[in-house]
Amino acid sequence: MLKRELSLFQATAINMIDMVGIGPFVTAAFVAATMGSAPLALLAWAVGFVICLVDASVWSELGARMPQAGGSYVFLRESFGRERWGRLMSFLFVWQTTFQAPLVVASAALGFMKYSTYLVGPLDGVVSRLCAAALVVVVTFLLYRRIGQVGRISVVLWFCVIATFLWIIGSGLLFGNVEMVLTGSLTLADPQATLWGALGVASIPTMYSFLGYYNVCHLGAEVRNPERTIPASMYLSILGIGLLYLLYQTSLFSVLTSAEVASSDFVVSLFIDRIYGSTAAQVVTALVLIVAVSSLFSLMLGYSRIPYAAARDGVFFRLFERLHPTENFPHVSLLVLAGIGIAFTLSLTLDDTIKSIITMRVFTQFIAQAVGLMVLRRRIGQEAMPWRMWLYPLPALLAIIAWLWVFSSVSSQKQLVGIVAPVIGSMAFLLLARYRGSWPFTTAQDHERLGG
Repeated sequence: MLKRELSLFQATAINMIDMVGIGPFVTAAFVAATMGSAPLALLAWAVGFVICLVDASVWSELGARMPQAGGSYVFLRESFGRERWGRLMSFLFVWQTTFQAPLVVASAALGFMKYSTYLVGPLDGVVSRLCAAALVVVVTFLLYRRIGQVGRISVVLWFCVIATFLWIIGSGLLFGNVEMVLTGSLTLADPQATLWGALGVASIPTMYSFLGYYNVCHLGAEVRNPERTIPASMYLSILGIGLLYLLYQTSLFSVLTSAEVASSDFVVSLFIDRIYGSTAAQVVTALVLIVAVSSLFSLMLGYSRIPYAAARDGVFFRLFERLHPTENFPHVSLLVLAGIGIAFTLSLTLDDTIKSIITMRVFTQFIAQAVGLMVLRRRIGQEAMPWRMWLYPLPALLAIIAWLWVFSSVSSQKQLVGIVAPVIGSMAFLLLARYRGSWPFTTAQDHERLGG
């Protein structure tokens, strides 16, 4: 059995380092290029912050009610009913996780290599991908230990995250012109675009940069006092990172022009170089890369628990149920996740991974969970929920609307990925159910036993 060893501080640290990967450092340019000015770019980041706060209410209710390994897998299984629709919804989540989790791993590793070229110069494409694959191997080695040790490593990495942001923010406040940021133009980069449309496009990279606030839910079986720790760690991490992101963006625009931010592949390095010189810029680049490794560390930790939870239920391959004989963690799941992630780093681009990550999760995870929460509440009553959101069901409905809006802003090609993946997954589920004689291919006696 997994042991409950993660404290509130450690759980919050794991969430925060998962959120702050390479994302805010490589997406700042895209957001600035889309929005066109500092105030509008800040608005785009604020929109991502609000969406996370709203969506966290769904995660908090479900996480406090079901603090188990696997997170969304357990939430969907129990919310829609373990014996029927919950089987399909949880299967679809594990199905998309099989591809989506390695995509997240690949995006972190590829983003790391993109930013590292500031220090080492341009790399051959094959060499860059091999280095990204090697990074995944190193992080897997760091995770190959019991959860208590992982929690302590997470705290150390968390300090690196905070130190990096405080350096950037402090430098901007001391040497930049904050008033210039707040009084900047409100003109979009594309005069033909609408504010709503531009915010939708910019929401894709901002939401990618915020993803991870729920990572503690995947580790629910390893958290102390989960009914309070899970919601608290999510809101603390969102509030903390949201504030850091807004101050970070303000600092960038207080020193650099919107055009400089929009056109730079190494915006933080350029920012520090402008203030302190090239040596300091190299130091901050190294810190950014440490932050990226920290995030990769955290997300691989959380995702490795999902196939493990599904295997324990007999929904996934039994091989993934195995725990390390001495360190008590799901080592097979971790190794398979790392292996597929390495394959993606050798074959995909960073842009492909980021957009696919968003579209593949909208229907089978984020929207499905919000709907599932309302189904669960209706079935068991709100009194059975250890933690309850304010103004229910408004936050859950707003979360559904927000994710549909984000999905609608992705290109039609990437939208197709988000639609086709669950369709193919449903077909695979039906084939497996037919082979096993399970729902919806149960006998009349089984149907009666299940309450049909």
